[in-house]
Order: sequence, then C-alpha cells, then structure tokens
Amino acid sequence: MSSKQHQELHSNVLDSRRSTCRAVCIPLCTPDGIYSSANKGFVATQLMADHHEIEEVDLEAAYNQEDNADHHEEEEDLESADNNNHRLDLESRTKFSHSSEVVYPFVATLVLAYQSLGVVYGDIGTSPLYVFSSLSLKNPGEDDILGILSLIFWTLTSIGVIKYIAIVLRADDHGEGGTFALYSLLCQHINFQGTVGIQITRLESDKNLKFYSSKTAALQSTTKAFFENSSRAQSVFIYIVLLGTCMVIGDGALTPAISVVSAVQGIQSRSDKITQNHVVIISVVILLMLFFFQRFGTTKVSFVFSPIMLLWFASTASIGIYNTIKYYPSIFKFISPHYIYYYFKRNGKEGWKQLGAVAMCITGAEAMFADLGHFDKRSIQVAFSFLVYPALIITYGGEGAFLIKNPDKISTAFYSSVPSPVFWPMFVIAILAAIVASQSLISASFSIIKQSLALGCFPRVNILHTSNKREGQVYSPEVNYILMTMCVLIVVGFKGGAEIGNAYGVAVIWVMLITTCLMIMVMLVIWKTNLLLIALFFIVFLIIEASYMTSLLLKVPQGGWVPFAIAVFFLIIMLSWTYGRSKKKEYEAERKMKEEDLTELVSRNVHIRVPGICLFCTDLLNGIPPIIRHYVQHVGSLHDVLIVVTVRTLPIKTVLPEERFIVGKLGPEGVYRCLVQYGYKDVPNMHDNEFIISLLDKIKEKLESHIEVELLESAASIGVVYVMGRTILKSNEKNGWFAHLVIDCFYRFLQKNFRSAVSTLNIPPSKMLQVGMLYEI
Repeated sequence: MSSKQHQELHSNVLDSRRSTCRAVCIPLCTPDGIYSSANKGFVATQLMADHHEIEEVDLEAAYNQEDNADHHEEEEDLESADNNNHRLDLESRTKFSHSSEVVYPFVATLVLAYQSLGVVYGDIGTSPLYVFSSLSLKNPGEDDILGILSLIFWTLTSIGVIKYIAIVLRADDHGEGGTFALYSLLCQHINFQGTVGIQITRLESDKNLKFYSSKTAALQSTTKAFFENSSRAQSVFIYIVLLGTCMVIGDGALTPAISVVSAVQGIQSRSDKITQNHVVIISVVILLMLFFFQRFGTTKVSFVFSPIMLLWFASTASIGIYNTIKYYPSIFKFISPHYIYYYFKRNGKEGWKQLGAVAMCITGAEAMFADLGHFDKRSIQVAFSFLVYPALIITYGGEGAFLIKNPDKISTAFYSSVPSPVFWPMFVIAILAAIVASQSLISASFSIIKQSLALGCFPRVNILHTSNKREGQVYSPEVNYILMTMCVLIVVGFKGGAEIGNAYGVAVIWVMLITTCLMIMVMLVIWKTNLLLIALFFIVFLIIEASYMTSLLLKVPQGGWVPFAIAVFFLIIMLSWTYGRSKKKEYEAERKMKEEDLTELVSRNVHIRVPGICLFCTDLLNGIPPIIRHYVQHVGSLHDVLIVVTVRTLPIKTVLPEERFIVGKLGPEGVYRCLVQYGYKDVPNMHDNEFIISLLDKIKEKLESHIEVELLESAASIGVVYVMGRTILKSNEKNGWFAHLVIDCFYRFLQKNFRSAVSTLNIPPSKMLQVGMLYEI
C-alpha cells in the first residue's frame, strides 16, 4: 500500500468516526524488546472530532498536564469537555467510553424480551413443577402453606427482583454477564499477579483502550492495594471465581435433568402402569433431542422456544387464577412476612429442613446474569418484571390455594392442581416448557466457556458463533456433548429420584453465594457505593442464602455431592491448564532474549534472507522467546521481514480496530515486534487480507526511511508465512510428585486432546509452519 493510499485510508476512517475523540497510544520497543510506559518514545495520537485533524503529542507531557489539573477539572462531564475544543484527557475519555452502552429502541427491547423467554426464563419459569412436590411436610395446615408461600414470595422478590434485576445486572462488562464478566471487570481495576489460576499481564497502555476502566476513589484504592499486595487474597479470590464458574457449568447438566424428569413424572398421576423406569427412558430421549438441537444456535432455539414459554406462563397463571377463585380467594395474604414467623414457630427444625426445597423457586435466577450477552440488560429486566415474576406469584398462589383444601396432594401438587379437562394439554405444554427450561443454563455454559477460554484458563475448544447480529450467541460442540453425557448419567444413575433435586438446590445456592461475594468486590473496587449500603447488601443476602445453604448441607449425602463432583472435574481441568501455562511463561521469561542477543544471533547464524514476510507467533508478551533462537540456529535463514507476533486477550469485552496493534522495531534489519490485542468477545482472525494490511500500515507508521518501507512492501507482495512455536512441557526429575502429575499427565493430556492454538487464531494451514521445542520445567 502506497503512502498516498495510506493517507486516503486514514481520511476515510476519520470521516466515518463519531464525534467523540479517542486516543490511540503506540509504545515503542525498549532495548530489550519490552514495551514500557517509561519509554519517552511513547506517542499518543489524538483525534480531533471537530476538525478531523491528527496531531502527535508527547504522552509524558499529557500526563504532566493531567497531574496539574485540579480535582474539579478531572470530574468534568463530556459536555464541559466539548466546550473546551473537544479535548478530553485520557482518564475522562476512558470514563465516558466505559459508561456508554448501546440502547435499543423500545420495540427492539420488547422483541429481545420476548426472545429471552425461550432462553433465560425457562428454568425459573418451570420451578412450580417441583417446588411443592419436593417438600416433605406431613399433613401441612393452612398456616404451613401460607408460610411456605410467603417464603417463596419474599425469596423471589429479594433475590430475583432486588438482587439480580436491580443490582447484579448493573455489574455487566459492556453487555456481558456471569462469573467471568465480574472477574474481567475487576481485572480492569486490580492487577492480579498471583501464581495461582488466571494470569493477566497488564501494560500501561491498557487504560487508554475504549472499553477499559481504571478510575478509583480513596476507599476503592485501599481495597485495590490490599488485593494487589496479598498473593493469598488473590489466590482465594481466583479460586472463588473458578468455583463459581464450574458450579454454573454444573447447573448446565443438572437443570435439564430435574426439569425434564419433573415434567415427565406427571404422567404417573394418570396411570399406575407407568413406572419410574419408563419416566427415565422418556426423559433420556427428550434430553438427547434437546442437546442435539443446540447446534442450530440461540436465535433459532429462542424462535421455537419463546412461544412455548409465553404459552406456559399464560396457562399456569390462568390455572392459578382459577384455583385461587375456586379454593381460597384470600390466598394472596401470604405477602405478609408474619406467616414466615408462624411457619417456623410451628415447625421448628423440620421447617428449616424444608428450606432446601423452597430454594428451588429461585432456580434460574443466575441465568438472567449469565445469559446477559445473548440479549441485553433492559430486555431481561422487562421480561422478568412484567411477565415472569407476576406469572410465578400467581401460579404459586394457585397451587397454594389448591393445597389448603387438598393437603394430601402435596407430592403431586402441580399436576393435581390442574383441572381435569385441561390436564393433557397442560402435560404437553409442561414437557415442552421443561425442554425450554434446560436451555438457559446450557446457553450460559457456552458463554462462560468462551470467556474462560479467552482468558486462558480453559483448554481450547471449538467455539461457533451462531448469530451475525449478537456476538454473545455461541455454541461449543465439545462442551455440549460433555454436558449431555453428564446429564444422561445423572438421570439414569439416580433413576429420576429426589437426589437430583438435592443436587440442583446445592448448586444453585452456591452460585448465588459466590455472586454475592464478587458483587461486594465490585461495590468496593469499582462502584462508589456507601459502606453502609455495602454492609446492608452483604448482610441481607448472606443471611438469606446462607440459611438455604445450611438446610441444603443435610442433602449432600443424598445427591448434594453431585455439583461438587462436577465442579471438581472442571476445576481440575482449569487449574491444570493454567498451572501448565504459567510454568511455560516462567520458563520463557527466564530464557528470553534481549535485542542485542537477537542482533548477534542473526549476524552469526543467518546467511540467507528469504523473500516474503514471516509472522512468528509466540505467547511471550515481554521480550523475545527462546524458541526463536531455536528456530534461527537450526534453520540458518530468515525472511526479509520477520514480525514476532504475540496475541493478547485482555479482560475486556472488545478492542477497537484502531487499538488492535502495538508495534515496535527490533535491532536487526527487517525484524519487528507486534502485540495484537483482542477482547474476550473478539474472534481472532489472522488469515484475511484486512489483518495483514492493518498490521503493515501500523508498522509503516514507525518507519523513518523509504528503504524500509520499500522492503516491507516488496516482502508483502511475495506473500506471508506463519510460524507457530509448538512447545512440549516435561517436568524436571527434581520436581515433586505434584508437578509430575499435573505437567506430565493432566496438562500434556489436555494439550494433546484439545484444539491447538493454530485453530483458535484461524491461520490458513497452507501457510503455516510449526517449530517444536521441549521445555523441561
């Protein structure tokens, strides 16, 4: 691309840019190949929105100017900045960019809210199928039923409406929700550098990215300093994050099991010939069909499932109104919390044991947050507040009204409360709704695996994007079949018994407890929340969720161990993978080359320069990896242009195209360093022409002579070849048994049997060469 074409390209970019100005920081390479903010070669390009001009300013001067500004100027809003020639300092621009979000029109929000019924709310919407039937109260009286209804109402209100709809959904990471979204949000404010779990190297230039935020207050800075200076606190925090992630994935296997089995069991109330074995077989067939249907994607799934859930909510609410009028018109007096007091006063410890069953009324609440990337915040809030929540309250009220007059039917409460003329239509709708209920946590599992994969704490699996409009709608065949296998084993192993419900309740409450802990961190570190409000949030929800958890601990021997077993399974995978990757990074960091070492290596070993460009891909962020020495010494030649490329995934949603590359020139002629940055929602794609053109344009900005530009263009006309460093880890004999087990067994198994880095970067196989090297850890 000529210089004239390059200028025309930038002119087009400027013309299409919104009126907000952005700064792109391009750090030069230090002598040892490390990108450093201390280097005075740091240059910022500030785009002036009103004049569409490009001017270069020294970043150090910008920082000095920022430091001399008073506190009032730092807090000026965007309108005030526009009045000052539209110049924004880096911190103000970052704050503005982070808070901005896409707001859909009202009609689009309603459409998304309708679609969310089939993906997000199937789980919590079908909870009336099994809540009352999971209770083990003998001869419950009117006060008992009213007490249970009051518990259900206040649980749905406090956790569903107040905690998730009003508070937790606000803690999204630019539209992404779930445990890893909270973690990535915190990583933008806390520099985690522990040796356990996820490791993310932070650069000074990170805070200049559009979707990065790092502004803190005094109290927040204290909390931040505590975590940054305490390796133990970091390790505990990361373990909590990984445990919460694994528990949500476990929900993806338990939710389909309990939902489908509970729906199918209704047929037993109409025929004594239908045994539990028949229920299990029918359930397994339905579950297999459900998981095979996942490959069509969230959009097609929601298109089919949303009408079913709309019909389900309308039907159950109608039956609830019918039962209320027929059996107990004043049933909704359970809204008064004093019935909870009388319930525990009468039943004591036995009533406390029933909390595990009551907790299942809120199952699926975590899906509202975990599935946020598939929709948006407003659509999920609208759907729950104006349809799901009222329908659930009416449905539970109708069941309670029926049970007050028919307490002996509590074991089959839902189907017994359905009027006989509509039983079979309702049975079919229930089966379909149970299938839909399974979708919420399955979709959430796909999203979480993609996020954990991008952050480097899960082995590479195939991630397929199923929608051109919504980035968050993904599908993973490997994860899908793992969940399917677990789900079928759970149903067959427990024969569709009460153990599935016990396991499900434990998983749900543990995920909610972990979310509460992470939200406290978000409030302390990111939000400017008053300490009294933080304490109120923590105390209230800790009491509620811990009360349910203490009851569910009694269920651990009766199936409650299953979610922990699933969590341990995925924890072993995640920790083994992150441990191996951390040891690999340590090995490379200890043996990395400096710029003068590379210059000497090239002058001594390279006798031939091959026409073309070579992109040498490596994981080492700072410095030159030892595998390049291995490559040069054995090959004895280099391409005319060698670009050492490191793909870096940041703990943010996305990186803008103009912020994608950070480049620098290394010592030998035609050798460059490039850092390619992606967010965890971005899809790396290194084989298309746009990637190569953008990379070369960015390098040309750093070149000073026409000879270098001509060499780069000449090499580009020949073609590009990709060289991947394939490293094999082997534990040193001096290491203990733990290192041998993790490195030689677990990590090597994962490395061999999961996808390679080549597949995740979308590098064309015809242009790729792998160089192997053994790392003795």
